[in-house]
Amino acid sequence: MKMLTPAQLRAARALLGIDQRTLARQAGVSLPTIQRMEASDGYVRGVVETLTRVVTALERAGVELLGENAISNGGGRGVRLRDPALPAAPDRP
Repeated sequence: MKMLTPAQLRAARALLGIDQRTLARQAGVSLPTIQRMEASDGYVRGVVETLTRVVTALERAGVELLGENAISNGGGRGVRLRDPALPAAPDRP
């Protein structure tokens, strides 16, 4: 099971252009469940089956969820939050 943060969940929805209600419907979970997941601290916690449904729905829709220091092999566009302790990438000409 992939570890998922509330920020990743919100970002995944934003990349897909869907709201909480749509994700809940696609994952087969309740709207309050998605709301609780996005409001939690640290990693999203909950029933493993529910977390699996949400991750599967996101992946089916085209989101690649990346763990800490994971390499993306999927290509496509996306975003990743840089570790604030690391220096920013230099500006490109």
